[in-house]
Amino acid sequence: MSWLRITHETTYRYNKAVSFGPHRLVLRPREGHDVRVEEMRLSITPEFELAWSRDVFGNSVATIHLLHPAEALTIRSEVLLQQTTPFPLRSARPSRPVPFPVAFSGFEATAAAAYQASAFPDDIAPVQAWVEKACPSGDLRAAEEVVVAVGQAIRRAIKYRRRETKGVQSPAVTLAEGTGSCRDLATLMLEALRTLGFPARFASGYLDCAASEAGRASTHAWAEAYLPEIGWTGFDPTLGESTSGKHVVVGVSNHPRGVMPISGSFYGDQDSYETMIVSVQTERFAESPGTAIV
Repeated sequence: MSWLRITHETTYRYNKAVSFGPHRLVLRPREGHDVRVEEMRLSITPEFELAWSRDVFGNSVATIHLLHPAEALTIRSEVLLQQTTPFPLRSARPSRPVPFPVAFSGFEATAAAAYQASAFPDDIAPVQAWVEKACPSGDLRAAEEVVVAVGQAIRRAIKYRRRETKGVQSPAVTLAEGTGSCRDLATLMLEALRTLGFPARFASGYLDCAASEAGRASTHAWAEAYLPEIGWTGFDPTLGESTSGKHVVVGVSNHPRGVMPISGSFYGDQDSYETMIVSVQTERFAESPGTAIV
């Protein structure tokens, strides 16, 4: 096993003091058999009140109410994770590959339907046409092979471009422009998988990489497909590879808007807003660092 410390800081600056509406934070990593949160601390200015809850997808959500107007809002999350290795542990694989097209038992089919429905119904036709051309599945019989083929096709076709604007591009826009952020590429993969009948969800979190080790990273996003007998399996179209221990899931949703790391509002003139500054830094330890958050 290993330990990973993640420090994520976001600052919003305004040219005069503004009041704030409630803010929704999806910053606490999801825990499970492979990940455990050892410590977490949220530092926020101005003064605030906070309440934790779980949303319909099982994500930990912090809702904060900021008590005073301010010219800056700073949200700093510090987390220490314990991760098991190797990741993922698949010692009990099914005896044969999951066939494509995927089929589900009765009780799974009902839950899967919510993840098979398109989040961008107007884009179904262009996405389906692109999938059929970019990664024909006629020669593929295993569901995992199809998921990998779709992700690698996006990696080849779409050039990564960091965007500072809020939200995601529609899949049709990403295909037309041939560029997009990690969230845009994940959204395209989400919708491409759904045209092939896969239940798919959007995953938001962190990537432990050279940029994050240097403190120059931002949040990251990828897609996950649900496969019978195997469960949710992730693929990162920005990197063109399956997810691994360097991917830390914070939130999952059937729509990209469901797991924005920080969302909220302020009261004042729109031109009061100046800028947003985001930094993510990671540090990995082979042994427990003890108290890593002070």
